[in-house]
Amino acid sequence: MNRQENLVNRILELVQERLPQDLGELGQDLRQNLSSVIKESLARMDLVTQEEFEVQTKVLARTRQRLEDLEKQVAALEQQLAPSQENAEQ
Repeated sequence: MNRQENLVNRILELVQERLPQDLGELGQDLRQNLSSVIKESLARMDLVTQEEFEVQTKVLARTRQRLEDLEKQVAALEQQLAPSQENAEQ
């Protein structure tokens, strides 16, 4: 059973706990309809696993660090060029 099915089943269990017990066939129909609606809704969502989210978070952190390093390098190069540009202007 995959994670989506587990989630759907858990939601259905929570709903079923709150429904009156004497619904009989109506309760089964409701459960099936809710199951379909929940599965369709989840399928339309662009969800990722926690593992994939964590991997992408690490990639983003490395990318951000690399960007900051490159910004420092550019600033250092600009400082090196500044004196030579001042001399050229004079």
